[in-house]
Parts: sequence; C-alpha cells; structure tokens
Amino acid sequence: MYRFLLSRQWVILTLLGLVLIPTMIKLGFWQLHRHESRVARNEEVAASLAAPKVPVTELTGVGREPAAGDKFRTVTARGRYDTAHEVVVRHRTAADGDTIGYFVVTPFVLADGKAVLVNRGWIRSDRDLTAFPEVPEPPKGEVTLTGRMMPDETTEASGIKDTKGLPDRQVMLINSGKQAGEVGRPLLGGFIQLMETSPKPAGKQPEVLPEPDHSGIGPHMAYAVQWWLFTGAVPVGWVILVRREAKERHAKAAGTGAAAPADGSAPEQREKVAG
Repeated sequence: MYRFLLSRQWVILTLLGLVLIPTMIKLGFWQLHRHESRVARNEEVAASLAAPKVPVTELTGVGREPAAGDKFRTVTARGRYDTAHEVVVRHRTAADGDTIGYFVVTPFVLADGKAVLVNRGWIRSDRDLTAFPEVPEPPKGEVTLTGRMMPDETTEASGIKDTKGLPDRQVMLINSGKQAGEVGRPLLGGFIQLMETSPKPAGKQPEVLPEPDHSGIGPHMAYAVQWWLFTGAVPVGWVILVRREAKERHAKAAGTGAAAPADGSAPEQREKVAG
C-alpha cells in the first residue's frame, strides 16, 4: 500500500523533511541564544547605569581602556574644554535614528594635564561636507561634567569603516589611540558620552545622546518559538501527505477494477443471453 514511498519523488520529499527538521531546530536555538544575549546585555547596561558615579580616572588611564563591565558607567570630570583640537564624527544619527549629522568630540583637559575625549552630542550636517561645520561653543573656563564611560570605537566592534583622506578635523570613529597624536597631550583611554555640564552652558548646544535602551528584548524569543513550530509541522505535514496519497491511490485502484454491468447481471448470465 505504501510502496509509493520508494518512488524518486517521495524519497526526495522525505530526505528534504529530514534535513529541514534539524536545521529549524538549530535556527530556533540560535534565536533563543540571541534572546538570552539581549537580556544579559540589558541587565549589564541597567547595572552600569544604576552604579554610583565615580571620577573618570578611576575607570581609565593613559594607555588603558575602561573594562567591558564599566561601559555606560556614570563618571565625573573637572577641567576645561580644548576646542583647538575638537573634531566631528561623520555619518552619525540623531536620537530619532534617521537624521544624519555629526558627533562633536572635544578633548577635556584635567587638572593634572591629561585629557579625555568627550562626545558632546549630535549636530546637523551642513550641505558642504568637505568643510568643518559650525559647532556650538562649549562653556569656557573650568567646569564639571557628568557623562557615561564608553570604550574606544573600532571598526571590528562598530562595523564602521575608518575611511582615510577625510577633510580636516573630521573622523569616522571616536578612538583615543588614533587621536592622541593630534591632541598633543596624554589621553585617557575610551571617551565620555556627555550627559550634563556644570555650570550649564548658555546658548544652543549639541543634542545630548539619550540613555541607551535596556528594556527592549526584541522578537528573538518569538522567532525561536516560530522555528520550533515549523519543526513540528514538518513530520505532521509529511504524514498528512502520505495518507492522502495512499487514499488517492487506493481509490484509483478500486475504480479501475471490473465494473458491474448496467443491468446488474453477472458476467456469466450475459454470456448465456448472448448465446
């Protein structure tokens, strides 16, 4: 009855199902692991944001980057902005995630003469992308700032290509190692993502970046469940197709058997009548 399963068509269909089942199971676990990574990241970010603020020099130093667990940790620094070595970072989006502009990165000189890069926020880009844009002035004199500790940006971590030959004072990545030579003084590893400056600066300032999202978990768990449901559907669908094929073949075989005469008589009776 089920000899049709040995046909070329059904062998291929069965093998396809056997390949799809482990593949979709693996895809489900891949999405599950992405979900778990997202949850773990959210917990790390929340812990860093909730940690007490500390002086920036406790988390980083010259030639030393902040630890991975200190990312987004709130830090403070007291000193003055060095606008002479200010740069802008190209192709960065505003808080809306769509509008393209620049990040404004200004060295901040501490009392001991060392400096730390500060991402003061986002500004719109001018039409002329080859010229240094008009950047709002930071507060003059000695100030105290509060911000989030960030590691140096790299192409490997960000996916942003470090393009060469850019216009003067324009960069693609915020990286203390690459900018140390330009600043002309010892530079702490990583950079500060500005939250606020005291005293509060007058006039328009770059748009301060929002707090990182640490609540969304994304659709990964739903995708995992979806893949596993697909996995269960494969054998169920295979069984349904096999039973339907067997039923159709049985019906066809029954229909091609000896048909009864129209008058209801047996074949032997028809022969006698004919004789």
